[in-house]
Amino acid sequence: MKTVTAITLHSTKLLDHIKEAIRYKHYSLRTEEVYVYWIRFFIRFHGLRHPQEMGAPEVEAFLSYLANERSVAASTHKQALSAILFLYKVVLQQDLPWLSEIGKPKVVRRLPVVLSASEVQSLFFHLSGEHLLIAKLLYGTGMRISEALDLRVKDIDFLHQTIIVREGKGGKDRALMLPESLVAPLQAQLARANAVWARDRADQQPGVAMPFAMERKYPRAGQTWAWHWVFPQATLSTDPRSQIVRRHHVYDRTFQRAFKLAKETAGIHKPATPHTLRHSFATHLLQSGYDIRTVQDLLGHADVSTTMIYTHVLKVGGGGVRSPLDRLPQ
Repeated sequence: MKTVTAITLHSTKLLDHIKEAIRYKHYSLRTEEVYVYWIRFFIRFHGLRHPQEMGAPEVEAFLSYLANERSVAASTHKQALSAILFLYKVVLQQDLPWLSEIGKPKVVRRLPVVLSASEVQSLFFHLSGEHLLIAKLLYGTGMRISEALDLRVKDIDFLHQTIIVREGKGGKDRALMLPESLVAPLQAQLARANAVWARDRADQQPGVAMPFAMERKYPRAGQTWAWHWVFPQATLSTDPRSQIVRRHHVYDRTFQRAFKLAKETAGIHKPATPHTLRHSFATHLLQSGYDIRTVQDLLGHADVSTTMIYTHVLKVGGGGVRSPLDRLPQ
């Protein structure tokens, strides 16, 4: 079995080394972008010095700058540290004593933002087309936005009313319910996606991107209908890793902009994002009487303690303790 030290880095540039190492470990493109950003920031902060010439003082100075001068959140601070540790341990293969001595900031777990049922309906009213369908999928199944956009045609089973999430967070697959109210809209979406797929085949466009080594093992699979995106992008774009011009799925930023506009138009003043629909899904299930383990499985949480955060939300407002103020004569 290969280990990290067995990684062969063919490129001569450091940032290319980093990308090769990330892809070797099958990290997502988003993780690659984030790690490259922080490592580039770290190098520029120290006047373009090579990381091999630096050590604990330089790393701590950079992290101190982020915390004190940039006032970044603890989660962002931890993200930057993870990128730097990846650089030294995996890319440069320097397992130095000071790496384990650098303390990780404590991430404060905050209560998630949750929309009420009426707010969800109001939000839906101000969305349309595939953006409305994506929003309903997030709220109706508890999927993350990346999981919804990554859906392939083969992942939707209308017969068993099931949606399969492939390679979710942590590389895990999970099965979700297909809401009855979304059967017809999803079938209509697939009809539109099929027209895009047929046009690409007629134009002899490259197939869609395939996970890991499947593109090499099954070179024609990316051209099949089964592997096509449920939500294909209207235009072709360059694959950031292979540099092949092909059909990608709808960009998350496109949906995020539509969500933000709908939220503002609906007059919802909570700091909600598309991920809020996932929080709302979990909270509303618990309010309906479903047990915590069921919700944990649907969300794909490895530890039930992560899911327990939604029980704290239920303790606020109508689902919690009655204030003594309300018992006083008015």
